[in-house]
Amino acid sequence: MKATDAITLSLDSLWVMVAAILVILMQAGFAFLEAGSLQSKNAGHITGKQIITLAVSSIVFWAFGYGIAFGDGNAFIGTSKFFLNGVPSGYDSIFFLFQLAFAAVSLAIAWGGFAERAKLAVYFVFGTIFVAIIYPVVGHWVWGGGWLSTLGMQDFAGSTVVHLQGATAALIGTLLLGPRIGKFVDGKAKTVPAHNIPFVFLGTFILWIGWFGFNAGSTVSTGVATKGYGQFFGYVALTTNLAAAAGALGALFAAMILSKKADIGAMCNGVLAALVAITASCAFVEPWAAIVIGAIAGAFTYWTSIFFEGKGLDDPIYAFSVHGISGIIGTLSTGFFAAPKLVELAGVGKPGLFYGGGLYQLGVQALGVLAAFAFVAIASLIVLSIIKATIGLRVSAEAEKAGLDISEHGAYGYGETEAK
Repeated sequence: MKATDAITLSLDSLWVMVAAILVILMQAGFAFLEAGSLQSKNAGHITGKQIITLAVSSIVFWAFGYGIAFGDGNAFIGTSKFFLNGVPSGYDSIFFLFQLAFAAVSLAIAWGGFAERAKLAVYFVFGTIFVAIIYPVVGHWVWGGGWLSTLGMQDFAGSTVVHLQGATAALIGTLLLGPRIGKFVDGKAKTVPAHNIPFVFLGTFILWIGWFGFNAGSTVSTGVATKGYGQFFGYVALTTNLAAAAGALGALFAAMILSKKADIGAMCNGVLAALVAITASCAFVEPWAAIVIGAIAGAFTYWTSIFFEGKGLDDPIYAFSVHGISGIIGTLSTGFFAAPKLVELAGVGKPGLFYGGGLYQLGVQALGVLAAFAFVAIASLIVLSIIKATIGLRVSAEAEKAGLDISEHGAYGYGETEAK
């Protein structure tokens, strides 16, 4: 190996390792965001759930998930590299850690729809199947050389692979579990106020920082300087940040228009919605388009959260609106906004409609969204229905009223907190 190649490999390995750490740190962001958004009697349970998420994901993705997603196989599934057999040490091991972090994020998203009423055992059973089979199958389709990859689907860091998958599982779980006790009174939704807004902010901020590893890390290389775009991973970080900023303002203004309030929680969700949306398109769109995508995702997510709740859906942290609807927006956005030069640099797909690329790329993006949603929804429905018919999905009414901290773990996360 030439000295320059060795230096390049070392830099690439270091960057991917740093990115993997940033994405793993997002589990802490989810813990603070979710715990702060919900009732204090469930705060300890929520933080413990994040440890379970990373622990289960680590072992199951090592054993099965990575092989199905990235192993050699066919257009639909990988059939090698189970237990990392045949995967050498060094850079490949670091790449595994990076992809593991993504799988854990998708599972963490799924649990948003289960919050405050699901049995602890469900996290182990469904989490194992989700990371072993459901998540990696779609990952193989898009990132592992599968059929959507050959069509040129553009999902740079996972608006569909990570976020739409997790959100779809959350939606199915939400529907099967039903609303929390007291959420709907006389057919009208009752607000369950966030018990700790600073936690919500802290979780959002950790996730915002972690997203630089999520998106910019997906270059999996420090790369070479590119005329007009600098180091490409830096350009991806730029579009990611611009979208997040626009999402915060888009959601805030939407809340002020629709609810006449400058809702802090909505603003935080707007940041996340924009980050979800730009995840697919961060390497394919110009800065102005990133701002447009982020603003649309932030505003639209706030409206859909109100709409779905009005239809009787109790999605405790609006997982489907933030990660599902925004995942769809982000995936479709490249069909409109993918710039020719950036498509050439990324090496995937074709330019978008607004750049004279026609309808091909938009059609591929739409097909990918529909295929992923249908597969995950059906698979999740089958698995969760079996769990519901056997061990059950939901804790008893008494346990739910007391709070999952005391009923599942024997102690409140805040010590002497009383159940409300």
